[in-house]
Amino acid sequence: MKYQNLGHTNINVSIYCLGSMTWGEASSEAEGHWQLDAALAHGINFVDAAEMYPTNPLRRETAGKTEEIIGSWLKKRGQRDDVVIATKITGEGSQTVRRGDPITGKSIELAVEGSLNRLKTDYIDLYQLHWPNRGSYHFRKHWNFNPMGQKPNEVCDNILEVLESLSKLIEAGKIRSIGLSNESCWGTMKFLEIAKKNKLARVATVQNEYSLLCRLYDTDMAEMSCNENVHLLAFSPLAAGLLTGKYQEEEIPKGSRLEATPGLNGRINTRSKRAVSGYLSIAKKYNINPVHMALAFCAEKPFMGSVIFGATKNKQLETILECLSLHLPIECTNDINSFHRSLPLPI
Repeated sequence: MKYQNLGHTNINVSIYCLGSMTWGEASSEAEGHWQLDAALAHGINFVDAAEMYPTNPLRRETAGKTEEIIGSWLKKRGQRDDVVIATKITGEGSQTVRRGDPITGKSIELAVEGSLNRLKTDYIDLYQLHWPNRGSYHFRKHWNFNPMGQKPNEVCDNILEVLESLSKLIEAGKIRSIGLSNESCWGTMKFLEIAKKNKLARVATVQNEYSLLCRLYDTDMAEMSCNENVHLLAFSPLAAGLLTGKYQEEEIPKGSRLEATPGLNGRINTRSKRAVSGYLSIAKKYNINPVHMALAFCAEKPFMGSVIFGATKNKQLETILECLSLHLPIECTNDINSFHRSLPLPI
């Protein structure tokens, strides 16, 4: 297992991170605890959550249950410092928490206290903003992205307020570091610029979608990451299960994520099915499980801090844990990149 410090921090994490968004809905507390134990036994010391989880579907009645499951696990094992825990404040991305109000200094204070209580811990290692208040081009919104309505001065005033609040929480020992999510290069650079100018907490990570099917991060964001030492935390590296190959047939597997979320948030279309077929063929050519190939591809990127994967069922996690040290043959990577050029934006 590869380990590295996140960005400029001394927080050392495994290159793979256990996602938790199904716990409390599609996965039980017992399954969540089993997955945490299994991941830790295989060298994964990093767990990602959010105050709005679980998902599929998102429900106001279940928001926060995922953090509660992590908290009950921490209480049961009686040990905290060998695990790195990340969570997020929701903001305008969802109506399930605080009615989807924008992220402010005050809402951050309330959200952190809520997460600390549910997680049954005194501190959060990485605290992230789930969405920017101004909106985001992620989750297939890039097809119609139009930033013309944004008000840069108001955006920067809010960033200053947010950073001041987060910096106070770091000084109080309630959080150790901060990150962004579903963010752009401009947004990330504004956080860095304002933090430097005002001597406030510096962003360490950006959690954005990244997979064989979604490589929006490969250009300006990659340049920012490498030059500013801000790591990517990649979510949906298996493209919500598409890259496993289980959705290539028309039949929807019972109990699958596709059954709960039709269309997988815009990921399923004729192009994505064609792209998955191509990647499955490459995996077969090199005798590699397509799940392992998809994860290893992400893990080997120079801007990667950690690759976040989740599992609805324990058997799925067992498959993932079989090959966490895989390095792709250069010929395999070349084939992947060659195919990517033929079908670069399938979702």
